[in-house]
Amino acid sequence: MSDGYWNKNIETITRKELEERQLQLFKEKVRFCYDNTAFYRNKLKNAGVSPEDIKTFEDIRKIPFTVKDDLRDNYPLGMLAVNQADIVEIHTSSGTTGNPVVGAYTRSDMDIWQELMARSLYTAGVRKQDIIHIAYGYGLFTGGLGFHYGAQKIGAAIIPVGGGMTQRQIKLMHDLGATVMCCTPSFAVYLAETMVKEGINPKKDIKLRMGLFGAEPWSERIRERIESELGIEAFDIYGLTELCGPGVSVECNAHNGLHIWEDHFLVETIDSKTGEVLPAGEQGELVFTPLTKTGLPVLRYRTRDISALETEKCECGRTHSRMMRISGRSDDMLKIRGVNVFPSQIEYAIMGFPEVAAQYQIILDRPEALDVFTIKIELAEKTLQDSQADLSGLKCRILEKIHNITGLSPILELVKPDEIPRTEGKAKRVLDLRSGKT
Repeated sequence: MSDGYWNKNIETITRKELEERQLQLFKEKVRFCYDNTAFYRNKLKNAGVSPEDIKTFEDIRKIPFTVKDDLRDNYPLGMLAVNQADIVEIHTSSGTTGNPVVGAYTRSDMDIWQELMARSLYTAGVRKQDIIHIAYGYGLFTGGLGFHYGAQKIGAAIIPVGGGMTQRQIKLMHDLGATVMCCTPSFAVYLAETMVKEGINPKKDIKLRMGLFGAEPWSERIRERIESELGIEAFDIYGLTELCGPGVSVECNAHNGLHIWEDHFLVETIDSKTGEVLPAGEQGELVFTPLTKTGLPVLRYRTRDISALETEKCECGRTHSRMMRISGRSDDMLKIRGVNVFPSQIEYAIMGFPEVAAQYQIILDRPEALDVFTIKIELAEKTLQDSQADLSGLKCRILEKIHNITGLSPILELVKPDEIPRTEGKAKRVLDLRSGKT
């Protein structure tokens, strides 16, 4: 069974065959990088490694890691492995903390990216008859165009609305009969809120049946909110500019991890502190090597994303490894009063309470010697209107849950709806005002 997007020969290949392919492709990629980039030639020589040394999966560990600073230090195209004339498209990260990370694509890279996105959309359940509302940003960000290219290959109708213009998005969704929504999870929550304020019932007035959400960490609690408030099935999708953009992995309808397209990516999990490779099932930092990328390839790229890998065959029939939901990023971890905390832990704790809305903000400050840890959470409209609501008791229950998970006792502020600023893109959940952050 194969229609170009569900390819049984590839997606249900045996682990043995898949690993044989991966090892061969990895050897070829190391040789390609060594021969075509001064960066990797020097990096491998300094590590005392040559392409001929890579014979087994164990030998892969001899290859040094690549990190984001390597890409920034070689900005814009210092790690290019082809002639610049062979590059047909360029994307970048936001570059808010320094030089942006550049993704440079050859024609082959573009064809593979489109195929991976089509495969990802199809795996989640998108079909040719769907109308896809794409509310990811278009332009240098890979999100909007990545989904666009994949939907185009499937042959579905596309509404390329991009980010912002919330009321207009809702009108277009309604009037054009969108069935699939693609955006950040926080924007999906914002759209649901706005629909209710505009007097629109998402479950009755909008034809959406499913959504693909990514580009920022989100918890199962947020998934439950999105599915409940919009009346849709929500799918997680993963990607990075450094790898190709979205399309690296996606959930199937089993919702038991995201299938990584291992015919194009070699994935490892490592201990973030030691760099030691961890066995499947253990949580660690994801490390990816794109096996078929030619324009600006990377070897053993440290993503900083924390997850675990599952290699057992999925109930959907696919054999490609699944990465469990991202629990946080090693570089997003907050150290508060000496305790390591991921924002996702806070989200998990507070989103289990139906009395609060999906908007919250973590505020950290250090006016004197100690950290001041504050969490603001918006109350749900129904809670605010309930004259019998026990807000004091609610605060105690939320604080107890946060303490049980993190060991910390923050200052908790329950605020009215709309008091926390909204963003029509990635949510800004953490405001760290400490001058001497640790």
